Amino acid sequence: MENNIDNYNHALNLVERKNMLITGVKKIDNFDSEEFLMDTVMGYLVIKGKELELLKLDTMQQTVSIKGQINSFAYIENNKNKETSIINKLFK
Repeated sequence: MENNIDNYNHALNLVERKNMLITGVKKIDNFDSEEFLMDTVMGYLVIKGKELELLKLDTMQQTVSIKGQINSFAYIENNKNKETSIINKLFK
């Protein structure tokens, strides 16, 4: 059996804006207590909030579990926005 992560489904499960489970995650590029940036099988995903914590990262199942106050999440359509976000974050 070929282990191709693009074959995994992608889903977001948000419970009471406090707990989020994401499937189909290829990698986490960057995270802190206010923002997560991750590459999923459906594109880059940015999650913003307060007191965010990485609860669980399962690389075999391609799942990520986050807790904290989740205020927003959005997909980035192209890599240019991703690079700008990271550069802006570095020079804050």
